[in-house]
Amino acid sequence: MTTRPTEAETILVAEDDRAIRFSLACSLKAEGYRVIEAGDGDEALAGIDRERPDAVLLDLKMPGRDGLAVLAELGPALADLPVVVITAYGGSAAAIEAMRRGAYDYLSKPFDLDEVQLTLKRALRQRALACEVRALRAKSEESNEEADDSADAEPELIGRSAVMREVFKAIGLAAATDAAVLIVGESGTGKELVAAALHHHSDRSSGPFIRVNCGALPEGLVESELFGHERGAFSGADRQKPGRFERAAGGTILLDEVGELPLAAQAKILRVLQQREFERVGGTEILRTDARIVSATHRDLSKEVAAGRFREDLYYRLNVARIVIPPLRDRPDDIPLLAEAILRRAERRHGWTELSLSPEALIAIRERPWPGNVRQLENALSRAAIAARGRPILPEHLDADEPLDPAVPAAVDPAGLLPLRALLAEVERQAIRRALVACGGNRTKTAERLGISRRQLFDKIREYDLHP
Repeated sequence: MTTRPTEAETILVAEDDRAIRFSLACSLKAEGYRVIEAGDGDEALAGIDRERPDAVLLDLKMPGRDGLAVLAELGPALADLPVVVITAYGGSAAAIEAMRRGAYDYLSKPFDLDEVQLTLKRALRQRALACEVRALRAKSEESNEEADDSADAEPELIGRSAVMREVFKAIGLAAATDAAVLIVGESGTGKELVAAALHHHSDRSSGPFIRVNCGALPEGLVESELFGHERGAFSGADRQKPGRFERAAGGTILLDEVGELPLAAQAKILRVLQQREFERVGGTEILRTDARIVSATHRDLSKEVAAGRFREDLYYRLNVARIVIPPLRDRPDDIPLLAEAILRRAERRHGWTELSLSPEALIAIRERPWPGNVRQLENALSRAAIAARGRPILPEHLDADEPLDPAVPAAVDPAGLLPLRALLAEVERQAIRRALVACGGNRTKTAERLGISRRQLFDKIREYDLHP
């Protein structure tokens, strides 16, 4: 059962083919819309100026002034007037240019009348939500005349759930000390943000905050990056270079994904923790550091210790204070707050003013498991914001999220269902397999393409029995 317009919303149909224009007009009138017609671009512009329609169906190929010229003439007015263009060639350069110039969507001839109705309803729904957003923000600005000083603020930890309140408490307690802190959580949960909050609220906040992605350091350059090197220490070392520990003096150093460090580097970091001293690669001078060490990992380091991949003594030195970040699935009540913050950052980045989540879209994102946590939520909302052109996001904009691999349904059980964990594992396996094939079996390139360390890739290859 279709939903009819609540009021007589006006649609302008600009189409030079009388038969098509008549068919569209009849279909729209049957749905309760008020319809005005135009046979070319000049008539369309005159009708828009005179009638102020709520939406426009615009043929691209018309005599005289065509659809692209109409879009160019409308210019900024397209922010308030959704225009659905009609083209005879799906995917043509004209259709692409129309979208670039601000068209809401496009339909290819021959089109289905039901598709026309659905597209218009979606456009009108987004327009109505955009009006609500503008009204609410205008009211908010009236009640708060102070300028927003956080326009360029860095992302911060967000959450009101009980589990996040415990995280905030743990950060506050650890920030009051100089003890080493180990931050544990799944990928994408915000471990770096926790480390930054620790630094910001500590007595070291005026000092540097140096981040080291241990999983991204080339194995042969780990010690040079961490501790620096002297001139001539190795081929290409044409000058003395201070390491991250030197640069972090008086501040905080974050060893992100510390579980990826090779054992040799682990031994040197243990010395820094125990004696607060080190030497640059190729040097003999003993240097001292007072940098606070904060570590982060998505691995279970106790299991890494048992497997002989991580030093037990280093583990205990790093794990003086421990902060565990919950996955997003354990705090669904925080999703609206996170989404709001993500969309505000997107607005500032792109200069949008009407970006928001429709109630239906909010329900949709709350129901998703988000195995990639906050990082995946941010990526999905960023894509949806682009699909929505900076206007209110509808559920169909979220459907632009990455689809499952076509091979996944083959693994579905006879009842047509697959447990979530098994489904995610199959998606991950297929993604790694495709990356290996694309990189010709080169594991270093494959790890870079997937955004993981070589060690993580090796573990996954063994886990899924993949042989490039």
